Amino acid sequence: MAKRVKVVLKEDVLSLGKDGDVVEVAPGYARNFLLTHGKALAVTPAVLKQVEHRLAKKAEHEAAEKQAAIDFETALKTIGRFTIKKQTGEDGVLFGTVTNGDVAEAIEVATKKEIDRRTILVPDIHETGQYKVQVKLHSEVTAEINLEVTGN
Repeated sequence: MAKRVKVVLKEDVLSLGKDGDVVEVAPGYARNFLLTHGKALAVTPAVLKQVEHRLAKKAEHEAAEKQAAIDFETALKTIGRFTIKKQTGEDGVLFGTVTNGDVAEAIEVATKKEIDRRTILVPDIHETGQYKVQVKLHSEVTAEINLEVTGN
């Protein structure tokens, strides 16, 4: 059986591992691909210490992002209701529909904070009324906001 070598990945490698993982690979694969393309480092105590430090910083950064998302969720709940004005026809039927871009713009106007429209899940809205809209602020934090659609 061939000898295996341990390397620390510097970036995600498909079907091998993620950034910071210690993996065992064939010596030729490590020497000819991973090390020469800068995708991995040979395992040494100093490298392992650097990886631990980098992973700790990454975890700290992710915790700060999650806390910021929780704070923003609280701010959205405090505001309570967002209003969007659209042109309507008879019986309160909208010309067009309310899009996630419209909701993102309403949130930005109210909070002065830019939000990515792709993180907003809007139900089909074709008439005036009140609706619930999901806003994904973080992979673990989703806010539900109240949306009121009114006619001009």
